[in-house]
Formats: sequence, C-alpha cells, structure tokens
Amino acid sequence: MQPSCEDELNTGLLTVSEAQERILDGVPAISGTETLPVREALDRVLAVDIVSPINVPSHTNSAMDGYAVRAEDLPAEGVCEFPVPGTSWAGRPWLAPIKTGQAVQIMTGGMMPEGADTVVMQEHVERNGDTVHIGSGHRQGQNVRAAGEDLAVGQPVFTAGRRLTAADIGVLASLGLGEVSVTRRLRVAFFSTGDELRSVGEPLGPGEIYDSNRYTLYGMLRKLDVEIIDMGVVRDRRELIEQALDTAAARADAIITSGGVSVGEADFVKETLEKLGRMAFWKIAMKPGRPVTFGHINNAVFFGLPGNPVSVMVTFFQFVRPALVKMTGNTGTPDAYTVTARTTTALRKRPGRFEFQRGVLEQSGPGEFTVRSAGAQGSGILRSMSEANCFILLDPDRTNVAIGEEVTVQPFLNLI
Repeated sequence: MQPSCEDELNTGLLTVSEAQERILDGVPAISGTETLPVREALDRVLAVDIVSPINVPSHTNSAMDGYAVRAEDLPAEGVCEFPVPGTSWAGRPWLAPIKTGQAVQIMTGGMMPEGADTVVMQEHVERNGDTVHIGSGHRQGQNVRAAGEDLAVGQPVFTAGRRLTAADIGVLASLGLGEVSVTRRLRVAFFSTGDELRSVGEPLGPGEIYDSNRYTLYGMLRKLDVEIIDMGVVRDRRELIEQALDTAAARADAIITSGGVSVGEADFVKETLEKLGRMAFWKIAMKPGRPVTFGHINNAVFFGLPGNPVSVMVTFFQFVRPALVKMTGNTGTPDAYTVTARTTTALRKRPGRFEFQRGVLEQSGPGEFTVRSAGAQGSGILRSMSEANCFILLDPDRTNVAIGEEVTVQPFLNLI
C-alpha cells in the first residue's frame, strides 16, 4: 500500500533540511548575461566583479560649512584673526593655494584649497567683514573628507553574484558607471493540473473550483524578478501533461507544477517526470505539503508542488524560492531568517512531521516578539496565509504548544 499524505508517522521520508540541501545541491546557476543601464539593474544579479576606476570622492573636500585653514596656523590658546580671501563652493573650487594665516570659506562638498588640511565649522568662528576670529581647541584634519575615502582607485567594490540594491545602484553611479553586466533573467514556466480547475472569468460547473495556485505562484515569482511563463491549466490526461512538460522544458530553466504529485489514480505528473526526465524524491516529512517532487527534464529543473493552496505557498517558500535564487547566480546572504517569539495562543501539534503553521508576528518590546495563530491550519484554507506574516516552525518531535511557550518563527512579509 502506498503511504497516505495524512500518515503522520510514515517512515522513509526526507526531513525538511535534507530536502532543502538536496535541492540546492541539484540546481545549477544559469549562464548568459546582458548589459543594462545602471538605473535598470536594480534587484538584478551582477555577472562581473566591479573594481573602482576612480577615487570616491575624487577630491579632498569639506564635510561641513566652515573655513579651511592650515592646522599649524591655529592657536594653541586664545583667539587668532584670519583674513578670508575667498570661498570654495561645491563645484566651484578656490584654486589658489592657501597662504600662511589665511582662512578660505568653504561649503560642504567644496574642494579643499591646496595647503589647507583642516575645516573649522562656521558655528565655531566669528566673522567680521573679510576676516574671521578662530579660537583654540581644534584638531588637524577635522571635518575633512579625503579623496578616495569611500573608494580608492583599483579597490574591489562588488563581486559577481551580488543582487543589486538601491544603495548599490548609487555606488555604481558614484563610480561614473552608466552600464553594468548582469545575469539574464531566470525563465520559469508553471502550470496547474486538475480537471476540477477553472480559470478566473470562466463559469463554474458542479464540483469545479477556481485555480488560485497560478495566481499565488505568479505573485511569488514576481517577487523574484524572473521571466514568467504561465502555461495555464492542464487537464488530468497523461498525453496533455507530457506535452506540457516537454514544452516547458524547451522554454524554461525551471518548471513548477501544482497538483498531480500525490498517489491518486489521476495524478500523472510524477509518472510523466519519470518518463521524460529524472526524479530525485517526492516525499518529505512536513505539514502541510508532504508530496513534493524534485527532478530534472533535460536541462530544466522541475518542482512538482501539491495541489492544496497553502501547501503550494509553503513548499514554494521553503524549497523552490531558495533554489531559484541560487539559479539566478545570487551568492548573497539569504533573506529568510528566524526569530524567537512567545505564543499568545495555544498551538495544536502531533509528533511525526515538521509543521509550518501560519502565524501573526508582533513586536512586544525591544528585541521581544509574540506570535499568535493566524487561524485554522488546514492546507486548503488560503485565507490564513493572507492574514499571516510568518511561519511558526515546529520540529517533528514537538507536541502541543501552550500559551507563553517560546517557538521559532520565520517571517515572510514582503517575500511572498
């Protein structure tokens, strides 16, 4: 007898961590690059290392509005008078060398005059016409930004594999780079399977439901900035599923299906994958989402997700998303993380499988968090995902959780 998806203590299942490790080991980074204007490269993955071609800043300048002087001219005690021959503005520098005993007025970002090495803030001087009075208590080099202080010529800036942030775009612009080489977008094809499914806009017949999985998958893929190939709904026919998988493998780097990977008589995805490609595994000790298929069809990576809406989102976040991120060439720190929180609602849990319960995480104080259940935890109750902002991670050997107990929580807000 084949195992049921509801068998809590079924042996021979992969653990969640084993499945995550095997998937990451089994997906390659894609090849192929494109050159984009820097402004269009946000959230794309760098294909080459970036080395600074210039000093940033390009010249030694003032960090404050004030007066540029030679430190050796400043008084050790008392007050000295300094003539002011002119002003160094940002973009309009004072080009004459500073003379002994002079103080050139300087604005923030203004280039330091030749010979000057210190800036006295304008709040710390007394201006009288063409002279200023400066007292003691200043130090050499204060309020001065040296050329190359941020980045020096030849200094490594970014390495290939970095996903570019808004700050990174600014850094590239500060180097004068108008274009940058990035990896091409990952191509991901997906479709749902099931005779009961209808697309939005179609009338429902007896026993039919609207296909929500393609919409949640589309939204989660949009978060990853990949090239999306939506292949619609494929009916439960061996020949149709085989044709769809064959077409997807020819067009995409990764294929995602929802439904058809369980043990029912009409679940043909798994057997079609075995015919067309290679299947690595399809059972994981988790809830929701135990039947997950991972494999390859030609050069495409395949992910067969369950049909229940919550199971689709859980398995995508835990297995598919990290794999797709790796395939883009992104070598940065994963953006998923965990925190510890105290429960404000009791949680029901049977031993045997790793559970991902939907929760609502809130900050109760500095460094302190609480979490409550987002409601009913059935794998078909999609509303609980809409109301949740985190997964409550419950190990296989954990049982019911009482109010006030600590649990590990994985926030997902803005990631899916």
